[in-house]
Amino acid sequence: MPMRAPTWRFEWNLNTIVLLFGLLAGVAAWGATWERMSSGQAANLGAIDRLDRRVTSLETTARMLDNHELRISNVEKQASDAATAMRAVEAALNALAADMKVTREILQRIEAAQNGRRPQ
Repeated sequence: MPMRAPTWRFEWNLNTIVLLFGLLAGVAAWGATWERMSSGQAANLGAIDRLDRRVTSLETTARMLDNHELRISNVEKQASDAATAMRAVEAALNALAADMKVTREILQRIEAAQNGRRPQ
């Protein structure tokens, strides 16, 4: 008995249909996931740019505050130096007033001696 090669038949069975639908659903799910990740990356990129601009403006403000702090400390130092200088001027004026009082008394004594009176 001679053997014959089997003939090929095209049949749709339930396993084939389930596998094809599963493959199509997997591809669709993969595409949807890919799109969500891409849109999420775009949204995150926009948020990162916005945060970068905010951080840059905050750094600028911080530099301005540091500059103001430096200026204020310089003004406070100058005010302290000016107060010290004023105290020195007041001390010099007080010493000068005392010297002027002594000088006036000396002049009064000299004038009294020239006029022949005794100092009072």
